[in-house]
Amino acid sequence: MSQHSFAGKVAIAGIGATEFSKDSGRSELRLAVEAVAGALADAGIAPTEVGGMVTYSSETNPDVDIARSLGIGELTFFSRIHYGGGAACATIQQAALAVASGVADVVVCYRAFNERSGNRFGAGVQDRAPMANAESAHFAFYMPVGLLTPAQWVAMAAQRYLHVSGATSEDLGRVAVADRRHAATNPKAWFYGQPITLAEHQESRFIVEPLHLLDCCQETDGAQAIVVTSLERARDLPNPPAVVAAAAQGSGEGQDMMTSYYRDDLCGLPEMSVVARQLWATSGLGPDDMQAAILYDHFTPYVLYQLEELGFCAKGEAKDFVADGRIELGGALPINTHGGQLGEAYLHGMNGIAEGVRLVRGSSVNQVPELEHVVVTAGTGVPTSGLILGVDR
Repeated sequence: MSQHSFAGKVAIAGIGATEFSKDSGRSELRLAVEAVAGALADAGIAPTEVGGMVTYSSETNPDVDIARSLGIGELTFFSRIHYGGGAACATIQQAALAVASGVADVVVCYRAFNERSGNRFGAGVQDRAPMANAESAHFAFYMPVGLLTPAQWVAMAAQRYLHVSGATSEDLGRVAVADRRHAATNPKAWFYGQPITLAEHQESRFIVEPLHLLDCCQETDGAQAIVVTSLERARDLPNPPAVVAAAAQGSGEGQDMMTSYYRDDLCGLPEMSVVARQLWATSGLGPDDMQAAILYDHFTPYVLYQLEELGFCAKGEAKDFVADGRIELGGALPINTHGGQLGEAYLHGMNGIAEGVRLVRGSSVNQVPELEHVVVTAGTGVPTSGLILGVDR
């Protein structure tokens, strides 16, 4: 595998976010503008210096509207990534490619939505208008039999994973408990001051077996933005740079959009394996070099899958890896120190990247001591992406 030319040469220099709520009371465009303005202020970069913007294909806020609202001016690079939450870390990769190639000196990545008070992804796809395209044809295979929502799609694979691996609902609950314990000490988190116990996880109602309510991420109104520039430039800015040691995208064989049921094995996420191989190969690092992990936690089972695909443990052994507080602060591999999407907010993974930056800066409310590197992942069950962020040495 060839070395990614941008690895170690670009950095995240600024992060900005709105509050995370269930009813923002303002437009998605305003949320986006607030987050971008905050990220640029954090970076100490004027809007007029921005040359590129990257977001998701599902974003409702065009880059030109944000640029006009903030006085950014001309853009020489703009890009959108498909596959919902799978796009999160890929936005940083796109920005890194643009900066390293000289297409734009400063690139802003952003995601904003009223996902609780407005269009709720968790409500399912049953109300989509029929259209003669491949995506509608794909959903037509599953909607007639009642597979309408992300929770239902994930539950199909998760039930098989529990059967084959011997993992139980309590093992899934340990992920939720860790996230909520971290959120409980994070003033920015929706569930600030509200940890849960494993018993409370088990007592929460089923959404679709084996997923309890507390296995499912929140629905959030809010926005997050991130500023990427060259490492050389970032070193002259107010905050310590978070070096992009690696960034990668991945789509596996037999890939579908959250319903890859026709693979030989439902107990893996091949798309994350594609990402993992690139991250480790291009950075020269490995799982043992990570002091923390921000793992996309839309549903708890896929956190266990990711631990295995990333090589933190062998296939089928994630249930043992998450035991005894290992993934909590003070454990061998703290995950989602901000509370994750279960505890802090569901921002399609962008808030997880921001937490990775805080860990590198040493400013997380749940700081991991002597941290050098953190791995961050994007949405799974779809074509996905990942990052390794490191301290500048």
